[in-house]
Amino acid sequence: MNDAVEFAPGLWIRGIAPPLRLADFRLAAFDMDSTLISIECVDEIADHAGRKAEVAAITEAAMRGEIADYKESLRRRVALLKGVPESALHAVYEQRLRLNPGAERFVGACKAAGQHTLLVSGGFTFFTDRVRARLGIDETRSNVLEVVAGTLTGRMLDQPWGDICDGAEKRRATLGACARLGIDPSRALAVGDGANDLPMMESVGLSIAFHAKPAVRERANIAITQGGLDRALEVLR
Repeated sequence: MNDAVEFAPGLWIRGIAPPLRLADFRLAAFDMDSTLISIECVDEIADHAGRKAEVAAITEAAMRGEIADYKESLRRRVALLKGVPESALHAVYEQRLRLNPGAERFVGACKAAGQHTLLVSGGFTFFTDRVRARLGIDETRSNVLEVVAGTLTGRMLDQPWGDICDGAEKRRATLGACARLGIDPSRALAVGDGANDLPMMESVGLSIAFHAKPAVRERANIAITQGGLDRALEVLR
């Protein structure tokens, strides 16, 4: 992986000299889909409309950075969800959403070290609110699916901060939290797997790629390619 060094099997480092002190970082920002959880929620919702393959192909291209306009790619995917019953969201959460291995332990370690935790996702509030509560995360930013009469309309609702949480918004939310809490961005860390995570990952002091797309692995300080998210604790003590 370019200039990365294999610190341990399936654990690569770049531009850092471990061990690092977890307590030296004051904020942790996390992506959700395929990072804290094992699925891409939009793909699983689309499965209820018989459109998973079509939506998943767009998701994969967006995460690899092959689609320049993330917002438009998400609008295209959400439009394909029109007519899906709201009950499908509950089914996805209850039957398909699972925390990734090591996610609970690593988030818990960040919290125990006194870090403010932030979940910033291109996914949807229905899921981020539940994952936030489940992991005890301090705050979230994500997208709102419009539901009318118990059915998805294929649109998203604007929020006070803007329209869609894309890569630029993930960066703004992370840096905004740092500014609000008086934390220098160099004392924040960010964890993600897709191209839309790179803006926030590159705006903080430590970036962690978890089973990530090649473009993300090749630019992160820590890249986990085997095992759970808590493998980062082999570098952060």
